[in-house]
Amino acid sequence: MSIEVVRTVADLRARLGDWKCDALTVGLVPTMGALHDGHLSLVRRSLAVTGRTCLTLFVNPRQFGAGEDLAQYPRGEAADVALAEAEGAHLVFAPRPEDMYPKGFATQVAVAGLGDILEGEHRPGFFTGVATVVAKLLVQALPDHAFFGDKDYQQLQVIRRLVADLDIPVAIEGCPTQREPDGLALASRNAYLTADERRSAPALYRAISSVAAAVAGGAEAAGACAGATTVLMEAGFSAVDYVTVRDAETLAPVTDANRPARVLAAAHLGQARLIDNVAV
Repeated sequence: MSIEVVRTVADLRARLGDWKCDALTVGLVPTMGALHDGHLSLVRRSLAVTGRTCLTLFVNPRQFGAGEDLAQYPRGEAADVALAEAEGAHLVFAPRPEDMYPKGFATQVAVAGLGDILEGEHRPGFFTGVATVVAKLLVQALPDHAFFGDKDYQQLQVIRRLVADLDIPVAIEGCPTQREPDGLALASRNAYLTADERRSAPALYRAISSVAAAVAGGAEAAGACAGATTVLMEAGFSAVDYVTVRDAETLAPVTDANRPARVLAAAHLGQARLIDNVAV
């Protein structure tokens, strides 16, 4: 039987309600489509720990700022549904923008602090759009578990804070970043890279891994990050928004590895803006 695609909240709740009546736990995998193995690894994790898995496909217009790539963002619902079905997901929720944000929609969810730094600073309004749509999806589905990739580490921390602050009864699970053999983190926007840029792209992972190793060995964080920025520019990146070492929970700046820490980076390569992170 082919996987079912539902587009309304009423239909979503009806299907999930049936599962819950059968005492089945529900896992939710929110995505913006253009699925790759990073997304599918979240489906696999959900299938391993829950009774039923629902994947969402929704390119959220509220997390794109002026001049960003909303119109160009990769889309391909039929291919995405086929991948979800092949992986074993049980349901796809693919709502229309006018259903997610009907006329008169006036509510925004903002996570102060965590949502204002790093990506929030370079992409104003981004995390308000993320927090708003994720809050809606979690309330619409009320899953037992929801799965997000560590690759978008700041986003994961924002969502964890959101769920804790609003008492949404769902367990948020971060899943390991999936990478190409040369280290490049899987991302839908990697499709923007030319062949030459694709050869340069793994420098980002190498650079932040070097920072993590240096800081773990006692090096001063600011100097290690400055060195990584130089390496990236020499590798062909056109701009580096940040390379930074942050507390793994609060994302506050850290100077050493006495607490769990994360190296986070964002840099521009051709038309692509690549983000990545590694643990110290």
